Amino acid sequence: MNYANFPIDKRVPLPSADQEKGEDFIDVERLLGMAARQAKVVAVCAAIGLFLGVIYLQTTPKQYMSVASVLIDEGMNKVMDDISAASATQQTDATILSQIEILNSARLASEVVDKLKLDQNQDFMNPPQSALAKGIGFVRGIVAYFRGNAADQLPGIENVDAATREAMIKTATHDYAVLTLQTGLLADRVSRSNVISIGYQATNPALATAITKAYADAYLADQLNASFDATERAAVWLQGRLTELRESSQAASLAVEKFRAEHGLSANSDGQLLSDKQLADLNAQLIVAQADTARASARYQQYKAIVDSGSESAFNDSAIAADQPSSSVIIGLKTRYLAIAKRLQDVETNFGKDHPQAVALAKEKADVSAQIFGQLKQITESYRNDFEVAQTREQALRDKISTAAGKSSIDNQSQVKLKELEQQAQALTTLYQTFLSRYEEASQQQSFPVGKVRIISDATMPLAASGPRTMRVLALSLVLGLMLGAGFGGLNEFNERFFRTGEDIRDRAGLKFLGYLPTIGGGRAKDSKVASLSSAERRARMRVSIDAPASMFAETLRNAKIAFDVVMEDRGSRVIGVISVLPGEGKSTVAANLAGLLAANGAKTLLVDGDLRNPGLSRSLGMEAEQGLMEAVVNGQTWQSVGKVDRQTKLAIIPAVLRGQFSHTSELLGSAGMRRFIENAKETFEYIIVDLPPLGPVVDAKAFAPLADGFVLVTEWGRTPRNMVRSMLESEPYIANKVIGAVLNKVDLKKLAKYGSLGGSERFFDRYSSYYLEKSEARAKQAA
Repeated sequence: MNYANFPIDKRVPLPSADQEKGEDFIDVERLLGMAARQAKVVAVCAAIGLFLGVIYLQTTPKQYMSVASVLIDEGMNKVMDDISAASATQQTDATILSQIEILNSARLASEVVDKLKLDQNQDFMNPPQSALAKGIGFVRGIVAYFRGNAADQLPGIENVDAATREAMIKTATHDYAVLTLQTGLLADRVSRSNVISIGYQATNPALATAITKAYADAYLADQLNASFDATERAAVWLQGRLTELRESSQAASLAVEKFRAEHGLSANSDGQLLSDKQLADLNAQLIVAQADTARASARYQQYKAIVDSGSESAFNDSAIAADQPSSSVIIGLKTRYLAIAKRLQDVETNFGKDHPQAVALAKEKADVSAQIFGQLKQITESYRNDFEVAQTREQALRDKISTAAGKSSIDNQSQVKLKELEQQAQALTTLYQTFLSRYEEASQQQSFPVGKVRIISDATMPLAASGPRTMRVLALSLVLGLMLGAGFGGLNEFNERFFRTGEDIRDRAGLKFLGYLPTIGGGRAKDSKVASLSSAERRARMRVSIDAPASMFAETLRNAKIAFDVVMEDRGSRVIGVISVLPGEGKSTVAANLAGLLAANGAKTLLVDGDLRNPGLSRSLGMEAEQGLMEAVVNGQTWQSVGKVDRQTKLAIIPAVLRGQFSHTSELLGSAGMRRFIENAKETFEYIIVDLPPLGPVVDAKAFAPLADGFVLVTEWGRTPRNMVRSMLESEPYIANKVIGAVLNKVDLKKLAKYGSLGGSERFFDRYSSYYLEKSEARAKQAA
């Protein structure tokens, strides 16, 4: 494809690394690259951190820790728990934390201070301090001084007499000792057990041991005193309650007896009320009376039915029990009746009904039947009387039961109230007995106090220092140093605003990357100013591509030649401007070496020093001429009149001669005379390399742009700001459209690999070394 037919800014850009990575949340490759680049910074900060840690260890006095262990033991005071006025609860986490708060209390600390007289102990009040603590204290003192807090520590002290002032100072000293002791005390629970460790750390091991022992003893005594005080208070309270309970119990018992007497609630031997017993007996009698009434009614109705049926059937229905009155008479009459009836039947059978004996027997039979009927009527009347008596008796019992039931109901209601009074009296009696028993037990317990705490590990003299811990301090110092180094490294990476790789050229500036130009001399002269070099060294810099044609420097320039040959393949003579954004980026060196390389390859090449304000190319080549580009353009001369030719490469060079304070260089470079000069040179040369002034300070390159076929942008590795290049190209689109590509100059190849991606070519320059002849590199370094 012929790229010459397309504007340079319309070419398809290569995909950037960010586009290839997509939407990755964390760029691990970039982070690893940053870590590799900032490894020295991190290492230096880590070393500083370790150094400061060593200084801290050397200036910090040693601390000694003494530890005692106490057990919250419920088994020790089982006797007290059995007789305590309040039931003991199971130890919980909250209980253990409460005991720790007691250990940290100001009251306990005050007891220890008073016991050991710590407020008068200088080792405790003014212990040796580390340099860091002294520095912090000094800063606090300065802040307090400027804030005016020094006079406010004891307000009004200047207005009191000496004795009061001394007392105030003593109190303040005592309070400070208590606060210091509270701050230094270490009390913590051991795992999930009921054991609490008590420790104190001091610069004096004997002092640490004494304070720990005093704290354990004070805590144990505090627990015993608390138990004794609680028991004493319980006994006093119980004694007051006993009098009230005794009086209340007696009053309740009297109320029960009085209520029983007022309501006649007397009871038999089995505790049942008399009214209830009477009602039960009446109910039993009523049941018997009801049975008697039913039996009398049945007999009466039976005989009444017989009587009502008439005398004819009386004989047949007269089933009389033997125990009934007149039973013997009726039985005798029935026997007689049956005998008469039999005889009557025999007579009638033998002699007929009209026989006198039959008539007499029939009359006798009728008389006997009448007698039986009369007897039945008497019995029926008797049973009627019995029935009425039974009814009367039953009704009387019912009336009595009703009366007794009313009285029983009233008694039962009174019984409910009586039971309530009895329960109240019984409860008061029981409570009185319980309190009396507990009062006796509490009275006995005052002389037998038992605590729930015992010391299981007494404080001992520490044999070795507990702090500062060397390994921990050094590890912490190293970690802090690494973190600080990471912070500084991140800041350096954040402040990285320069070109480091070809990817930066493509992505940040949108230009074609032509290659890396290593620092001439292997990094020795990277930061050297050209003006400080000798004339021989400057001339050698301008001939690196000639003296070392197989070097990486020359190879990059060949890549640039291929790039503008492809873009301008249809043009016979090609005018190439070498530009940069800032001065000192090495564009003159690049222009001279590019022209020398073209000439050494046999191409007719003209090198023009177009920097009329600061002709660094001419100075570096050591050219002393009376006439140069300015004279040729102004006087209308050709290149032959002012040019010089290198005898080795046949390279033609047009120098620039500085003429005072000539400031119209941009008009000169964009003039018609300059156009004629270039057109004349095109008739002879295939390549015209023009070293132009930087884009930043002057507009000379912009003025020359219409005469140039393309530009090669020179950027210094790690020095040229990316944003400046981008803004310059955006503000000068005419120049930007003609920029063929950019090279990175003065590259430190040893550091370059750290900026390249894992798959980038920057990491494989060591493998390219076989293609760069060692002799050529040696000659380049020797020439430098």
